[in-house]
Amino acid sequence: MNFNLTEEQKLIKKTARDFAVNELAPGVIHRDSNKIWPAEEVKKMAQLGFMGIMVSNNWNGGGMDTVSYSLAMEEIARVDASASVIMSVNNSLVCYLLEKYGSDYIKETYLKQLATGDKLGAFSLSEPQSGSDASNMLAFAKREGDYYLLNGTKNWVTNGLHSNYVIVFAVTTKDVGHKGISCFIVDKQYEGFEVGKPEDKLGIKSSDTTELYFSDVKIPIENLIGNEGEGFKIALSTLDGGRIGIASQALGIAQASLDHSISYSKERQQFGKPISSNQAIQNKLANMAIEIESARLLIHKAAWLKDLKQDYGYMASMAKVYASEVAMRASTECVQIHGGYGYIQETGVERLMRDAKITQIYEGTSEIQRVVIARHLLK
Repeated sequence: MNFNLTEEQKLIKKTARDFAVNELAPGVIHRDSNKIWPAEEVKKMAQLGFMGIMVSNNWNGGGMDTVSYSLAMEEIARVDASASVIMSVNNSLVCYLLEKYGSDYIKETYLKQLATGDKLGAFSLSEPQSGSDASNMLAFAKREGDYYLLNGTKNWVTNGLHSNYVIVFAVTTKDVGHKGISCFIVDKQYEGFEVGKPEDKLGIKSSDTTELYFSDVKIPIENLIGNEGEGFKIALSTLDGGRIGIASQALGIAQASLDHSISYSKERQQFGKPISSNQAIQNKLANMAIEIESARLLIHKAAWLKDLKQDYGYMASMAKVYASEVAMRASTECVQIHGGYGYIQETGVERLMRDAKITQIYEGTSEIQRVVIARHLLK
């Protein structure tokens, strides 16, 4: 086994770290407090190639491996989790899906623009009545000649407001369960497409999350991804890769929590000495470091398996469960170490705890991940 990063991976990691520190960090608290979408910062991520990092060069992407993507995600999330989830959705849930399942027409028309970051993508699977039970879908796309007429509602859509194109899953054949679900790419300029107001969330406040409404939206038949009835399979396969991105996001939050904890504990004086000299604080730091490094190894193994085109879904689930729980523990301990200063916005560490929580919920809750893992063990 070789745990060393390649020179290319080291460069990706350094580039992402420098960008995060120099471009994201200065305004991150202001953007979070005021729910400001990071428009200029997303443009700069696109210029660095971070919005289509794993897409092949043939389709204007960076042609990098999944480990490189994970490294970049960790460094972005280490400073700004909201920016990282914008990047994650465009990479893991949109570009990856289009490259793997889309026709050459779809890749030429949509993927090329998304991979460069000239356009932004969103992924809409959940509905008001269905979250973990994703196949319980009411959105319906009826075939009408050369078009499908789409009606329905989607919710919890990251990038819902600021995206240009949306991956939409809808029923095309009723009463056959998940076998009747199909996948489309929809231009938000289509008539009948409406975006709801952004949700007021606990964390990741400078990324937008909205409902989407479809009323007789005409989708050209060319925008069907794969074949009719393959949508649910496409969604599950895509979410496997997405979980590596979210695990990397959680890892970045956890690492930031440790970084802040080390720095503050060495500066904060109590009873005539830095609090880092107290064994209770040292134990907290040590436990955080152990768990963070363990999570990193899990994530990199899942990414490595994906790059080898081996079965990686269960490992991605393990990585997401563990990294998200580590992020919650580390960020909570970080606030505790900071005491009262950890509870105010000015220091920025309370944001870490708020941002960490969603990593246990979206793209498959921790409970669902454990079901995936158990099924793998028992098959």
